[in-house]
Amino acid sequence: MPSGQPARRRRYKLRASMKQSIQFFQSRARAAVLVILLAWLPMQRALAQQHPALVDGVDAVGITVSDMDRAVDFYSKVLTFEKVSDDEVAGENYEHLEGVFGLRMRIVRMRLGDEFIELTEYLAPKGRPIPVDSRSNDRWFQHIAIIVSNMDKAYAWLRQNNVEHASSGPQRLPDWNKNAAGISAFYFKDPDEHPLEVLQFPPDKGLEKWHRPHSSSDDKLFLGIDHTAIVVWDTDASVKFYRDLLGMHIAGESENYGTEQEHLNNVFGAHLHITALRGASGPGIELLEYLTPRDGRPFPADEHASDVVHRQTILLTRGAEAAARQLQTSRVNFVSSGVVANQTGQLGFSKAFVVRDPDGHAIEIEEK
Repeated sequence: MPSGQPARRRRYKLRASMKQSIQFFQSRARAAVLVILLAWLPMQRALAQQHPALVDGVDAVGITVSDMDRAVDFYSKVLTFEKVSDDEVAGENYEHLEGVFGLRMRIVRMRLGDEFIELTEYLAPKGRPIPVDSRSNDRWFQHIAIIVSNMDKAYAWLRQNNVEHASSGPQRLPDWNKNAAGISAFYFKDPDEHPLEVLQFPPDKGLEKWHRPHSSSDDKLFLGIDHTAIVVWDTDASVKFYRDLLGMHIAGESENYGTEQEHLNNVFGAHLHITALRGASGPGIELLEYLTPRDGRPFPADEHASDVVHRQTILLTRGAEAAARQLQTSRVNFVSSGVVANQTGQLGFSKAFVVRDPDGHAIEIEEK
């Protein structure tokens, strides 16, 4: 036997032994990871139960208008919203809630499908109009996305009613963008220059409710509100606020760019990171971060609820006092002087307060 063979056999045995040892330790490591995961999941469920979401979902989107009768006429006749209530309120409680002294407000709640908007006209004091040079990447931008059953018919109807374009026309997002492919959208404006969007989902996207068949006798064109979209500067900071603090969850993300997106937003070079958030109920909140261009203007530091640029997303909570304490601990910017009790019983809530998100968008948190 050649003298080299015993040495080779020893090396083979050593390698086999090392391989068996590695496999043993790998199997033990996998088992340990599995044990940790099995222990971690119940802990996470327990923590979620101990720290439930501060908000249940979006109740409505509030919009300040300069002329209530004109606004109601537009939303009802052009977009087929139905008036639910019409109230006039004043007094210290509402002043403390909205942070506006000497106010008198007329508030009309309107419904489209299962969703609601609240139009508010400040009879006193009158606020400022929307800046005439507002752009879709300015951080005060906020719209509601109205789902339509047929984009071509919706656009023809809006043209017939002489709406002001914000997009150059309806845009179909391209097939290469798998998270947005086939979505058709169009931006336009209401009589006060608030941006609005009509949106049609392809069969493989959007909530199931937007694809339910309608009878010929109930051939609705405008179906409801899928979400409200807001421009943000830093998605991570906004996610910390809406998800980690308020308890909403991320429902989807996409990165949109190209000529279709540019013409939808009417912003040359528009490249957006879009994050969709949802609560347990109501429309979603969509975060629009412009990766380019980065020249959108910040939210006006002196904006008030009486200014026509003002929108506020109304979120529902089961405990306003506890929610306010948590937000105060987290150093969130309050508009209201604190939790305000609704002494009049009008407007359908018992307690509420208004805060601002990291970019300045107003959030009203209500306990029914």
